[in-house]
Amino acid sequence: QVQLVESGGGLVQVGDSLRLSCAASGGTVSTYSMAWFRQAPGKEREFVAAMTRSALRTEYADSAKGRFTISRDNDKNTVYLQMNSLKPEDTAVYLCVATPRSMWSLRPSEYDYWGQGTQVTVSS
Repeated sequence: QVQLVESGGGLVQVGDSLRLSCAASGGTVSTYSMAWFRQAPGKEREFVAAMTRSALRTEYADSAKGRFTISRDNDKNTVYLQMNSLKPEDTAVYLCVATPRSMWSLRPSEYDYWGQGTQVTVSS
């Protein structure tokens, strides 16, 4: 089964950018629909962005549209989340997830594989 390891989080200022990476092993990212969720302290897990297994379709939460971009590098077996114009409300642990289904889901329960997460903190 696939293992997912996130990296790239950190402490940044309002308006800065970060690129999160999700490196996969034990499986090929091109055979999974991939997504990013985030969870802030005291809040429920929240959908951020997703990409279909074919990589032909992407989906974003309203809070991410126009600022975040999900992408995939098959050669590196890695999925990315480029985050621009970061805001304090983007502060959360960001989790990479995967499902062998051909289509993404907005529900965390639909994903079979989860990474450990990477912390993003946006300071004002």
